[in-house]
Amino acid sequence: MSDKEAETSAPVHELIARRWSPRALDDMADVTADQLRALLEAARWAPSFGNTQPARFLVGRRGEDTYDRILGTLTHRNQSWAHRAGALLVVLALTRNEKGEIPYAEYGAGLSAENLVLQAVAEGLVAHQMAGFDHEAVSREFELPGDVRPLVAIAVGGLAEPEVLGEERDIARESAPRKRVPLEDFAFTGSWGTPAF
Repeated sequence: MSDKEAETSAPVHELIARRWSPRALDDMADVTADQLRALLEAARWAPSFGNTQPARFLVGRRGEDTYDRILGTLTHRNQSWAHRAGALLVVLALTRNEKGEIPYAEYGAGLSAENLVLQAVAEGLVAHQMAGFDHEAVSREFELPGDVRPLVAIAVGGLAEPEVLGEERDIARESAPRKRVPLEDFAFTGSWGTPAF
């Protein structure tokens, strides 16, 4: 299996260093009910503006109707690899509550999704977040209320060798080193463009 640990300029927690977004998933690896529960508990305890807790999730494990319905909303390109996932989820943002519009609802849902993904790493799983799905189809298929917005889909499962992807360009992409902008182009101090480190 591919080791894609992040190369960092300072030590970071191993869950962060080991997190990446593979497409090569093992279609024989299950995501157990206990693992999925742990992922959702991690997501549930994410911070949010004023503790409004706007994140919600659609959840399906392989072999379940919800899984198939989520898979059906993904783009053809994402379906080509995500069908091997042990679980498929859709991250939703609840945009209103009894007090009115929830500020920063999408930000809160994003924090929740990151907690879920890091818990997946802790569980020995991998997760890949996807924008490539039909948001309107999710809303229709799952009869979402008007104040609930689908944001991203997430495939969770066990890691497989890149060769399961079949096409040479996909294998090369999966095997390529991870890249990030350098820290000096990422964090500034004093004024824009002045590196903090």
